Amino acid sequence: MTLGLRLLRDGPVSDAHNLLLLAAGALRTTDVARSREAGVHASLAAWSGGDRDGYLAALDALCPPAVPLDGGPPAEGGDDPAEAFWRAYRDGMHSVLHGDFERANALLGPVLNVLKAQQEASRLLSAGTIALMLGDLAAARQVLGLALATARSEAAPTLLPRVLEHLAYAELREGRYHQARVHAEAGLEAAGGQPQRNVTAGLSAVLALAASVAGDPAAVATHAQSALHIAHAHGLSQAGTLAEWARARVDLGHGNAEHAAARLAPLVHAGPRQGHFGLWTMAVPCYIEAAVLAGHGVDADVEHLIDQYARWASLGADPQAPAVVLRCRALVAGDEHSEDLFTAALARHEKVDSPYEHARTHLAYGMWLRRRRRPVEARTQLRSAVMGFDQCGADIWTEQADAELRAAGEAPTAVPSPGTGVGPLTLLTPQQLRIAHSVAQGATNREVARRLSISTRTVEYHLRNIFTQLGVRSRVALARRLDHELPPVRTGGRLS
Repeated sequence: MTLGLRLLRDGPVSDAHNLLLLAAGALRTTDVARSREAGVHASLAAWSGGDRDGYLAALDALCPPAVPLDGGPPAEGGDDPAEAFWRAYRDGMHSVLHGDFERANALLGPVLNVLKAQQEASRLLSAGTIALMLGDLAAARQVLGLALATARSEAAPTLLPRVLEHLAYAELREGRYHQARVHAEAGLEAAGGQPQRNVTAGLSAVLALAASVAGDPAAVATHAQSALHIAHAHGLSQAGTLAEWARARVDLGHGNAEHAAARLAPLVHAGPRQGHFGLWTMAVPCYIEAAVLAGHGVDADVEHLIDQYARWASLGADPQAPAVVLRCRALVAGDEHSEDLFTAALARHEKVDSPYEHARTHLAYGMWLRRRRRPVEARTQLRSAVMGFDQCGADIWTEQADAELRAAGEAPTAVPSPGTGVGPLTLLTPQQLRIAHSVAQGATNREVARRLSISTRTVEYHLRNIFTQLGVRSRVALARRLDHELPPVRTGGRLS
């Protein structure tokens, strides 16, 4: 068992799972408490490795099945309290994996309360993990915050990084990106002097996800590569999925929809490269948006993915998911239906505190309106997007929404620096300036169109007017002109 626990922290998690499962079986008749401890840790190893069957096997090792796992009633009273507790935990987790969240809440709610009442860091960590599985993000963050304080007071150096990893992930799920980054960085610092590379991978993946909305591409690349280096060696499907999702989100946030779609496609489609069994569904909305912006056709495969995400959203594991489903459907619907779906999505967002996803819907709707030459209505949505992203610290997306807002005709609020407000360049519209800078960087008309969510014909039209206005005849001359007369500007979230 000792070796299994060591490998769980710093080694291949499939090896840890097998060793811990063997230990659980060997100790069952001699030391039930240690047998169950080994079974719980075996389930953690299987979860980290994305081994669904292994996770279920570890749950079954906690105690022999006493009730049907297909929705039957929980055990009646009169049992030994410890036996009843572990049966409820086992059957509740089975229910989570089978999508029966009503039964899972009924079984796991009392379990969570028992763990909280014990006021021990390890028990509070387990309670916070259960709350995360049930989609109760506010409760998860509250319990894990208490676990953090308790772990620090108990001086538990091995446990502290794990608590910080789970707390940072809960904050990430709630859209609190700056807090997630702070706690993940603290977790890396706490794990630095110990052999805990698996925890380090998880913390790095959380940092990559936080940076994908509140940082820069270099930070995402650094954290994601750190997570993936360990994840590939130790079979950490959870950390690997989160890291790849982070890389795709930063691509999308900076206008590289084609790259984002290519990164996400293996994660969300069935096959050997599909993401973690408990996480891949959450990346579907990002893939749908990337595929639409990249100009991929809406086919039966895309519709099937949205339907799968909708089924997951209906289970209640994520309070903001129902609104996101409507946004996904709006993105792929025909013009006669999209507006009603966007409006319905925004109404659903109002019922849940999810500023990041709410702002994403405002942005998507604003971009949709702008592409249909409705700039006044687009600006209303895009202003809300800017404020929403700013509220939750999603700096990358604030820049993209602000760029879209200026493309819709919003006058820039900044005062031009001396020497930049003179000459023909000041007569270009914000959209023309973005096109000019993209072309000067070497982008083709098609690439510019994708980056700014406009048609290639619109790019060609604007480019002819730019050449006429500036008195240049080639892309090279345009690049030279801009290099001398204009400071860099933001283009679709990118610094150009």
